[in-house]
Amino acid sequence: MNNTATAPVVAKSASSRSFEKLVSGLKGRLHGPGGFYNLGNAFGLLTGLLLHAAHMSSGSQRSTESFYVVFDYLAGSVSSLALTLSMIVFFWSGELYYRAWSRGFPPEPGLNRAGDLWSCWGALALGVGLLLLNQPVLALTAGLLHALGKYGSAKSLPAIKGWPETWPDCWRTIVLASRVPALMAVLIEMTLYTMKGDLLTVSGFGPMTLLVCYLLWLKADLLLLSD
Repeated sequence: MNNTATAPVVAKSASSRSFEKLVSGLKGRLHGPGGFYNLGNAFGLLTGLLLHAAHMSSGSQRSTESFYVVFDYLAGSVSSLALTLSMIVFFWSGELYYRAWSRGFPPEPGLNRAGDLWSCWGALALGVGLLLLNQPVLALTAGLLHALGKYGSAKSLPAIKGWPETWPDCWRTIVLASRVPALMAVLIEMTLYTMKGDLLTVSGFGPMTLLVCYLLWLKADLLLLSD
C-alpha cells in the first residue's frame, strides 16, 4: 500500500525535475545574442506555420493535411524556398553566436565573426525572397543593407569615411538601421488592423507576431553593439 500511495508522488517529482531542467536549459540558451536571435526565429517559424494552416483551412480537405501545410509554407514557391533557406542560415548563425557568448563577455571573436558572416548570407537569401514577393524596399533594407552591416562586422572593416568616432560601431549600427523600415511597416499594418477592429483576427496576428520577432532580434542586435 505504501509503495502504491507514494508512486504518484515520485512520478510527479520526476516530472517536475524534468520540467525544471527544460526551463533551465531554455534560460541558458538565452545567454547572449544567439539565444534572442533564435528565439525570434523559432517563434516566427511556429506562429507562421500556424497562421498559414489557419488560412489554408478554408480551402480543400487536402490543404488541411499537416504535411501539405508545412510543405506549402516552406517550399510552395520559389520565394518560399528562398525564405526557408534564409531561415535555416539564420538559425545556424544564431547557434554560432550562442557558442561565441556561451562563456560570457567578451565573446569568442572567431565564432562571433562566423555568426556575422552566416547572417550576411542569410540576409542575402532573405532579400531574394522579399524581391520575389514584390517587396523591393524591404529587399534593399532587411536584405541587402542588413547583409552589408553583417559583412562589415564579420570582416572587421574600417568604418565608413566620415563616421564619427564617438558613435557606436558603424557596421553594427547599419544592422540596426536595416530593421527600421520593416518595423515601421509592421507598426503601420497593426495600426490599420486596429482601426478596422481586426487586430485580434487571424490576419491581425501576423503583424503582431512579426513585432515580437523584431523586438527579440533588436535585443540581440543591441547586445552585439557591446562586443
